[in-house]
Amino acid sequence: MNFMINESAQKLRGGYYTPLDIASFLSKWVLSNGNSHVLEPSCGDGIFLTAIGQHSKSSSDKVTAFELDFFEAAKASSTAETAGVATEIINSDFLEWALDKITHKEELQFDAVVGNPPFIRYQYLPEKFQLLSEAIFKALDCKFTKHTNAWVPFVLASLALLKPGGRLAMVLPSEIIHVLHAQSLRTQLSLECRKIVIIDPEEIWFEGTLQGAVILMIEKKKRNEPSEGLGLIPVQGRSFLLEDPSTIFNNVKPISGSTIAAKWTRAFLSAETLELLEKIEKNDHVYRFKKIAKVDVGIVTGANKFFLVDDDTVKDNRLHKWAHPMFGRSEHCPGVIYDMRQHDANKAAGLPANFLWFPEDAAQEHIDVARYVAKGEFDLLHTRYKTRIRRTWYTVPSVYTSEIGMLKRSHNAPRLILNKASAFTTDTAYRIKSLAIPASQLVASFVNPLTALSAELEGRTYGGGVLELVPSEIERLLIPISDQIELDLGELDAMIRHRSMQDAIKIYGQKILRAIGLSDDEILIIFNAWTQLKNRRQRVSGSEE
Repeated sequence: MNFMINESAQKLRGGYYTPLDIASFLSKWVLSNGNSHVLEPSCGDGIFLTAIGQHSKSSSDKVTAFELDFFEAAKASSTAETAGVATEIINSDFLEWALDKITHKEELQFDAVVGNPPFIRYQYLPEKFQLLSEAIFKALDCKFTKHTNAWVPFVLASLALLKPGGRLAMVLPSEIIHVLHAQSLRTQLSLECRKIVIIDPEEIWFEGTLQGAVILMIEKKKRNEPSEGLGLIPVQGRSFLLEDPSTIFNNVKPISGSTIAAKWTRAFLSAETLELLEKIEKNDHVYRFKKIAKVDVGIVTGANKFFLVDDDTVKDNRLHKWAHPMFGRSEHCPGVIYDMRQHDANKAAGLPANFLWFPEDAAQEHIDVARYVAKGEFDLLHTRYKTRIRRTWYTVPSVYTSEIGMLKRSHNAPRLILNKASAFTTDTAYRIKSLAIPASQLVASFVNPLTALSAELEGRTYGGGVLELVPSEIERLLIPISDQIELDLGELDAMIRHRSMQDAIKIYGQKILRAIGLSDDEILIIFNAWTQLKNRRQRVSGSEE
């Protein structure tokens, strides 16, 4: 877990400023409808004001811009004057102002919205802004979650203040496409917009962050106007900025319906792929994961560095009696089998491969435990939330092993791990129990392009292109199961370790998917779709792999 004290001032403020060429592209589009009253909800030093000045065609154009930071607001005021744009700079909190307008149902006044709202995690927001964020959701009858990010209520409020027929163009985190905490926003956009377009760049636009960004362009519905849906445009480089933004917006072919009802990742796939997926989902040999297995979170220690240790720590503190095998990182198990041979190799490499479990009263009964517990208390580990709520802070609850483990995060594709060592797993992994087939068969059947593709569609992406799945998403994964073939788990394990996960998915996936009735052409479509989404997540161009 990242603590607030460890984060940079820029990250806590959420300020990643937009390059002028991108701001100009967005401003040109929102102003192309004619005379405009423009809202900029988080103007920073005023880059969008400069861009609006470049494209404003009428002396009646005006801007209302918000900036919480006094010094940045002063810069923005100077920028607006230089740009020749009639601008009211409000040095105040946009959400507070917007909430007042929304709750009092004041007449909508904005023809356009542009900007780059702050990217700040909810837990890093001051309490006042947390309450304002929640109030915005409530006022708009949107489902709220404390996992949200500051940019989400900014977009919701901006959309609410936009006139019917108005345009909104913003730079947003790419997570708008897939994270659970943005589902309320995706739903609201689908309900209120005539058309939604997302321009999805391959590159990372903001230095100092691993977070990908996208351009959101929407046109709000006029009364009784139908919705056309969502169009996604993948781009490489910035050459698209030389094109007319209205042409780009108008020419993209949107999709609608169930394809974009939840996450929007499916919109990247071709109509042919979506049709094939729909067909495969009806195959009698394809199951949702929750039908054949149970998922539970791993052990929550509350202080991993204290409870998950290497052999030297066990030896130096004479804790052998309380040390048990564990794994929870990809480096612990590069294949799909975790056995004592792998465990011994981890220990020899100095990895934290031991889980320390102390019964209640162990510190009173054993001097070695007492000394070690005292070290933890010196570091105030007993004051952390997850430890202080226990009756005995150093006795970790819900400790049991499972036949199968699964790491929460993955690089190329998620995989199940057969736990032959009966090792414990921490909360960086999940504990899996097979309900219908042998554990080894489930582990082997998981390695195929259909399951890998469904993981891309159900999961979410984090900085650096990491894929993460939570239990509810794992339960929706598609798993092909066939008793017509035998899968050699040892051979599969060796292939993943010594060749690559991609090779294993291709080779074993062909065996598995052929056995459930797919043709080689259909298998290739699924494999290519998985590769496409994986490459997008990892920001890899198609020509590079």
